[in-house]
Amino acid sequence: MRVSGATLVAGVAGCPVTHSLSPVIHNAWIAAAGLDAVYVPFNVPEEGFAAFATGLRGGVIRGINVTIPFKETALELADQADALAGMAGAANLLTFAADGGIVARNTDGPGMLGAILAQAPGFDPTAAPAVILGAGGAARGAAAALVLAGAPAVRLINRSLARAAGLAETLGGVVSAHALDDHHNVLEDAGLVINATSLGLGGGPGPQIDFTVLNPSAVVMDMVYKPLETQFLRQARARRHRTVDGLEMLIRQAAPSFEAFFGQGPPSGVDVRALCLQALGATA
Repeated sequence: MRVSGATLVAGVAGCPVTHSLSPVIHNAWIAAAGLDAVYVPFNVPEEGFAAFATGLRGGVIRGINVTIPFKETALELADQADALAGMAGAANLLTFAADGGIVARNTDGPGMLGAILAQAPGFDPTAAPAVILGAGGAARGAAAALVLAGAPAVRLINRSLARAAGLAETLGGVVSAHALDDHHNVLEDAGLVINATSLGLGGGPGPQIDFTVLNPSAVVMDMVYKPLETQFLRQARARRHRTVDGLEMLIRQAAPSFEAFFGQGPPSGVDVRALCLQALGATA
């Protein structure tokens, strides 16, 4: 990869960010499109994101994807936001205009729904309640997207009930908050269960829920993609649930980000999933 004085720069910011496969995806698209551009990871200290992002005003860097734990702060820093980011209270994409403005978007929600439809064909978000584990930035995007997709109920389960209740109050309507201890009752009639926490990242234990109470037809998704098959997904597959992995969501949320950074959609014919699986040392 050659870097010139005219190279366009974008990237991903998180803490940690070493696990991110976004550079694999975007740099493969950049190479295939023949762009003079580069996409780099920014490992930002947990208390330093506001200063980091504010320092990018002016458009020298086109934009950044935002991952754990900065998605809510990213929205707070923006001068403009799309409807989904505003509704969710979180953004995973910031673009920096030449006039100094920061625009926030949330592509997590559409990416999540696209991944579910790809790996669980025929899934109908309007048919049954959805359960989301977590109440952080990723959960916010998922909940907002499911509300807009017509889910009859969106139930948030979180260790901090107050945090989940705050999100439920923000979104209103069909969204409700539940304590972890109450997950048996919450799961019984669910058609979709999503792990939107970082539990399981790096191969650690995933969320501890009782899959025996879950309807066999329910779809189970894990937003964690490293490892590709998390403990959470293994438990779901052992009970014959259809599952959706976080890598598919990552790829699908990346496409509109690429267009926002470089002014064109990703080039066709690039199997970025295969490249990511190679980087993970996985097959599927």
